[in-house]
Amino acid sequence: MTKKKGGGLGETIRTVAYAFLIAILIRTFAYEPFRIPSGSMIPTLLVGDYLFVSKFSYGYSRFSFPFGLMPFEGRVMGTAPQRGDVVVFKEPQDTSVDFIKRIVGLPGDRVQMIDGILHINGEPVQRERIEDYVLRDPASGSVLRETRYRETLPNGVSHPILEIHGDTYFLDNTRVFLVPEGHYFMMGDNRDSSQDSRVSVGFVPAENLVGRAEFLFFSHDGSAALWEPWKWPQAIRWDRFFTAIH
Repeated sequence: MTKKKGGGLGETIRTVAYAFLIAILIRTFAYEPFRIPSGSMIPTLLVGDYLFVSKFSYGYSRFSFPFGLMPFEGRVMGTAPQRGDVVVFKEPQDTSVDFIKRIVGLPGDRVQMIDGILHINGEPVQRERIEDYVLRDPASGSVLRETRYRETLPNGVSHPILEIHGDTYFLDNTRVFLVPEGHYFMMGDNRDSSQDSRVSVGFVPAENLVGRAEFLFFSHDGSAALWEPWKWPQAIRWDRFFTAIH
């Protein structure tokens, strides 16, 4: 009596299809990976960081789903974001573009920069000078030292920020921004080098929030190409693996 053979090609196709479906479900409802392409969130996030965003933190909107295909407005099954959260969101003017910034202004807040100090509802946000941040260019080997502060938001969330141009840069003095209901005010931790709500990004609708940045799972400094495996150990930032994002 001969044993029945496995499903062959058909079984393989089913296995691949199931794996693909599971990956899509995880990416849609649980965690989605993102790469940091710019330095607007230095020193919290570096160019070449890879992180996971929790999709369930703020519930779901049409932007939670592939290609924004779900035909509903607003958010469902969500909780409100907190001041100080680092979030990925769809750029309001071009929703094909993902941004990552920190929430500093909640609906109804008045936000303003005065001489480099963040003001919320007329009160200056506490900041203290800490050790300079050392920026190293792996390509040229050059080293820059940038002014770093620790900023503490009204709800007690504390995080580092950079000031590259001192407190007289054009982004350091702004008008008062009144955050509309259902919107948030975003800023990068690299205060003088961030395209955020102070400029073209504007207020971000709650619907545009993709999720909260949770932790890093990989990081490299860009000094090694894929075809240069002998350089990989030096290019990988091993100390950033699996670090939480605050």
